Amino acid sequence: MDTPDSTDSAETVGTADTPDSADTLGTAGTPDSTDTLGTAGTPDAVDAGPVLVAVSDPAHVEQLVRTAGDLARLGSGLVRIVTVAVKPHDSPFGVFDDETIRREFADDSHELLASATTPAGVGVDRQVVVARSVAGGIVSAVDQWDPSALVVGWTGATSRRDAVFGTTVDRLVERVSCDLYVERIGREADGVESVLLPVAGGPHVGVSARVAVAIADRNDARVVCYTVATPTGDRDTEAVLAEAQAAVDALGRDVPVSRVVRESPDVTDAVVADADDYDVLVFGATRQGPLRRRLAGSVPRSVVARTDQTLLVARDGDTVGGLWHRLGELIRR
Repeated sequence: MDTPDSTDSAETVGTADTPDSADTLGTAGTPDSTDTLGTAGTPDAVDAGPVLVAVSDPAHVEQLVRTAGDLARLGSGLVRIVTVAVKPHDSPFGVFDDETIRREFADDSHELLASATTPAGVGVDRQVVVARSVAGGIVSAVDQWDPSALVVGWTGATSRRDAVFGTTVDRLVERVSCDLYVERIGREADGVESVLLPVAGGPHVGVSARVAVAIADRNDARVVCYTVATPTGDRDTEAVLAEAQAAVDALGRDVPVSRVVRESPDVTDAVVADADDYDVLVFGATRQGPLRRRLAGSVPRSVVARTDQTLLVARDGDTVGGLWHRLGELIRR
């Protein structure tokens, strides 16, 4: 039942061509499989839930599950892998209930989930979600399981002029209430010695630092807190870097941290020029705009087109649900 969305360049987990208003999540029931829970990191209130990772393409499962495992080691120690079996409104499968679809008609989905290798030190369970669309299924899964974070993939380009990541992932950026990590798929570092954390302040520094530390911790790598001072900029670069380093230090991992201030008239040019010296780049979402879905910001989007490095964009779940978000939801109804 799972077919890729040809109009959406994001990592897809089924067909995403029907309205979200009718999305329904089938009862999860018994997990496809549950692996033994490994030793977790140091949980706190934020880390109580599992790390949810949505997958669809066998070629990218390992990359996304690996990142989810890194995050889980800092928290609950549990990864939940989900894939969405889409039940379109006009599909003949509509006569079957969700549990029947999951049991009788989702063999490819079960095989996809079973193919994922369990990351060291964490537990994994696997779920097939039945929904009217991919985005709706994942949003419903987040609502049901209350994860600490969601990891999804993205190819790094979109054919839609009004989309940042692609239709499905843009909806998730706007709507899921947990921390969200969008990873460019298909561009994996061959070993990780350094993680670049470009920062400019704002609400997403903490979640960006979290995944940077999670990746660095597994690889015995260093984290470089990085900012750009422009001639017209009015930011206190030292304060920005101090905030980022404090977020890294607060996670309590023995990860080497350094700071870099780069002077340049153009932020994107500076980041691209330095990117080749690092194995992984982690950006925070730099602006919110539910009316136009321009949530990633221009810098990460521009850097993607000009570098081959592994790249993630992080969005803090606490930024979802404000006045502008609610207004955007009303306009889209």
